[in-house]
Amino acid sequence: MDIIFLGGLEIETIIGIYDWERVAKQTVILDIEMAFDIQKAAETDDIQYALDYKTVSQRIVSFVEASQFLLVEKLISEIADIIRSEFNVPWVRITLNKKGAISAAKDVGIIIERGEKKS
Repeated sequence: MDIIFLGGLEIETIIGIYDWERVAKQTVILDIEMAFDIQKAAETDDIQYALDYKTVSQRIVSFVEASQFLLVEKLISEIADIIRSEFNVPWVRITLNKKGAISAAKDVGIIIERGEKKS
């Protein structure tokens, strides 16, 4: 299976459990890897057989900007569900970085994988 990726997707959103986090937008940074068979797109040079990563990124940005979850666990899970169901992606790996969540750490976040990555 081939991998299409989006790296360093920065999105402003309301996320967190503390009072100040419920009113101040924070930046989350997403790295997304999506399994997708690109063979037909490569053979035909036709976008209809490709995973349109621009459309994927627009959908995710729109969703995250409008969301107001308490936990990054919920946010990242919802993102994975959208990618898999709306874009027919059998496997996705997402890294969500919530920079600044812990002052002593450069990065803080979660990495999840959903679905099956076929070879």
